[in-house]
Amino acid sequence: MDVNFVPTTCPYCGTGCTFNLVVKDGKVVGSIPNTRSPVNEGKTCPKGTYAYEFVNSEERLTVPLIKKDGKFVEATWDEAIALIAEKFKSYKPDEIACLSSARTSNEDNYAMMKLARGAFKTRHIDHCARLCHSSTVAGLAAVFGSGAMTNSILDIPEAKCVFIIGSNTFEQHPLIGRRVMQAKKNGAKIIYADPRYTPTAKQADLYMQFKSGSDVAILNCMMHEIIKNGWEAKEFIENRTKGFEDLKAVVMKDDYTPENVEQISGIPADQLRQAAEWFAKSESSAILYSMGITQHTVGVDNVKSVAHLQMVTGNLGRPGTGVNALRGQNNVQGACDMGALPVVFTGYQKVIDEAAHKKFSDAWGFPDGIAAPENGYEVTTMINVLSDNPGELKALYIMGENPMLSDPNIDHAKHSLENLEFMVVQDIFLTETAQMADVVLPATCYAEKDGTQTSTERRVQKWRKAQDPPGEAKLDWKILAMVGAAMGYADQFAWETSEDVFNEIAELTPSYHGMNYERLEKPEALHWPCPEVDHPGTPILHTQKFATPDGLGIMSGIEWKPPAEVPDEEYPFVLTTGRCIWHWHTGTMTRNSPTLDHEVPTGWIEINVDDAAELGIEDKEMIKAITRRGEVEVPAKVTKDIMKGVMFMPFHFAECPANRLTNDALDPIAKIPEFKACAVKVEKITEA
Repeated sequence: MDVNFVPTTCPYCGTGCTFNLVVKDGKVVGSIPNTRSPVNEGKTCPKGTYAYEFVNSEERLTVPLIKKDGKFVEATWDEAIALIAEKFKSYKPDEIACLSSARTSNEDNYAMMKLARGAFKTRHIDHCARLCHSSTVAGLAAVFGSGAMTNSILDIPEAKCVFIIGSNTFEQHPLIGRRVMQAKKNGAKIIYADPRYTPTAKQADLYMQFKSGSDVAILNCMMHEIIKNGWEAKEFIENRTKGFEDLKAVVMKDDYTPENVEQISGIPADQLRQAAEWFAKSESSAILYSMGITQHTVGVDNVKSVAHLQMVTGNLGRPGTGVNALRGQNNVQGACDMGALPVVFTGYQKVIDEAAHKKFSDAWGFPDGIAAPENGYEVTTMINVLSDNPGELKALYIMGENPMLSDPNIDHAKHSLENLEFMVVQDIFLTETAQMADVVLPATCYAEKDGTQTSTERRVQKWRKAQDPPGEAKLDWKILAMVGAAMGYADQFAWETSEDVFNEIAELTPSYHGMNYERLEKPEALHWPCPEVDHPGTPILHTQKFATPDGLGIMSGIEWKPPAEVPDEEYPFVLTTGRCIWHWHTGTMTRNSPTLDHEVPTGWIEINVDDAAELGIEDKEMIKAITRRGEVEVPAKVTKDIMKGVMFMPFHFAECPANRLTNDALDPIAKIPEFKACAVKVEKITEA
């Protein structure tokens, strides 16, 4: 019996925990702690503990599939690649779109970006950051000049006050929750704002229950109180920022007094005052947020307001401070860094910038050039174009994404995808989206490849191959290189190894320029920006100046706006959505992990006990949840741990998909949908 242990990085949330995969006779059979990682120090959450279970699932894709007469038939790689190349050659560049993936490696995302812009010549490339943190990228870039988490996970314990809003950290990022508990043990005050009394709320010194969609009002109120009492960081504001008077003119309005914001948010005025005082008077205050802030039609406003609060209090550029945007997926930061977005190349070099466009065109050497220097469509725009202008987009190549569960208003998304002429899906399982494809390509999972991913704190970490892939499955970047070669560009995709791809990334990307596989072997890895090979990396951003042209943070006045859809007589409740600790996003991996799926085998809708009593609904009763977009049958979870008037559904479950109900209204800047607030009603199911 041959047993060995392969250190790797977890493929679930953006924390970047590491563990050892146990390999017996060439197959992954388990996992054990890896105590060398500074991120998780040998600890893992349930998903990390059982991250090996889906690897050798019998449901894994093993051969290419081509749909003929409405049914999939097995095909050779040569057949599948030839068909894809033939089809994509027949379309104009603007008729083609590509979706990259926050679940795959940096190397895979770079290869997709290069294939899209170089081989297909299309400007339409995006990925699921559009659905989770695009408002972080846009909002923080507008304020700080950089759209990433400012601090490191390891300095959270140094905070004297931690304000968590829009994040159920103890379930979604448990090992970051551990750092919050270390801060609390060190004497920090923990403030938590959420419509639900979550496991995170149970650890808070001050829990503020509020109506989903009132974030800007809450943050403006805290700034109102801070400025009114003279608690603002006057020297920091004077030396490091501009626009404070514009911000002050808005937040000091009577609209944002604690009494008035109590009416908007439901948070008692005295709690708002207490939060403002604790936060402002602490010598170091950190903010942690996630999709509860970003997934709104005012997502960018929410993110800017978080950043404004940190500038008003001077809580930036030091340990235990910062704007800590917690990324929900293992490589959503990396996929953005790799330019899997419609407006940038790697490292956020703008496609409309003439010098950046020339740089990539020259480096890649495509004989007939690359995509035009114009911004492309976001994924949410692609879906609307497919619906509203059939025929404008004709072909879609999807790598590791499952929009048939992850997109809002999924009945609309399904209708849109059905308007495509040709769709390719590259994945590890036959997902709900893959079932709609014309060609399905079997890819490798994290345990079957060498590569890198970039965590929520900008830490670039290694995956290490532990076993061979099942059947004929291939590396994602290698599949994309095969397509590129079949399109006539073999020289541009002549990589031999994942390291070759990474070296090309580092050459073209200033923030990754000083990184290589040898440097990334050490357990602590490297935080970008890391501009030179002797640079130690940058755990904390903005220590001396911001990444704006003049180095100053930019404040502005932002008014609170309600969600796009608010409760009314017909739909009297607010619906919000999120994750649970046992599952992850569309369930592609966790629901193929028997232990995790056994713990939580299906979804639910949380209803406040008083609301349930008025509706005559009992705990575990199957009911109908209905919005203007659709309805689902789902078991009720009657609980006192959710605010009256608010309901919650997890979004992992195909049999009761929360996103059949959610609103596809978009933030005008980030084009992120409003997953976190829409109007809903529930009804008892009557016997036919």
